[in-house]
Amino acid sequence: METGRASRTAVGVALRRAVHQLRDVPLVFDDPVAAAILGETYAARLRADAEERDNAFSVAFRAFLVARSRYAEDNLRTAVASGVRQYVLLGAGLDTFAYRNPFLQLRVFEVDHPATQAWKRDLLARSGIAIPANLSFTPVDFETQLLAAQLEGAGFDAAAPAYFAWLGVVPYLTLQAFRATLEFIAARLTGSGVTMDYGQPRSALSLLERIAQDRLAARVRQTGEPFQLFFTAEEMRTELAGFTRVEDLGREEINARYFAGRTDRLAMRGAAGRMVSAWR
Repeated sequence: METGRASRTAVGVALRRAVHQLRDVPLVFDDPVAAAILGETYAARLRADAEERDNAFSVAFRAFLVARSRYAEDNLRTAVASGVRQYVLLGAGLDTFAYRNPFLQLRVFEVDHPATQAWKRDLLARSGIAIPANLSFTPVDFETQLLAAQLEGAGFDAAAPAYFAWLGVVPYLTLQAFRATLEFIAARLTGSGVTMDYGQPRSALSLLERIAQDRLAARVRQTGEPFQLFFTAEEMRTELAGFTRVEDLGREEINARYFAGRTDRLAMRGAAGRMVSAWR
């Protein structure tokens, strides 16, 4: 992202999570803070999006975004049940888990660019949302700072297992940055794990999906946050060789798990987006 300003894509993601709370019944991802964190700053835009975002692409994209958040928190519950007491949100954006965290014993670390975190903290203050005692903001400028050092400075215990959520980040990374972060996660103790999503390359998509992906790529490029990194499912399995257990979900698996039996149009379409969890 560009130095000195907050992530614009984080706004779009947060708006879609909030629209889900207003439009979709039943909820796939119940987030009572999703609209509150946007406050009056984005209230008009939220109302407009809730009224207008009903075309096929917007509905499918919203489905993917809420499914990946649900998937991450489903996996977090499994980790907490097995004794994990640290949750690290890499590229936290406007994620709201820390402000509705049901696990009092869980320490949460929100990792993001300093400008994005300053913007989020301003939104929280404007919306009257208190910062819980078990949350640590961990600003990291990946061009000049190391993730391990910044987490340690924020109180992260490298000698204890941790669960990581890495949502909406991988496509914006270089391969070097992706592998460095994955290596850090893979070096955590047994019981640690990660949930992330990734995009497949154009060569793995149908013609219509390529057109949709090209349009989305053009929009994010205009914001200064271009897509850079894609994987096929086979390539991702190779990248995750350092983990002992891996689950990789495509459209059919995601729809069966989170959207089966719905009477509306909320469902995944196409093969572009995938979600994966990997455990130590």
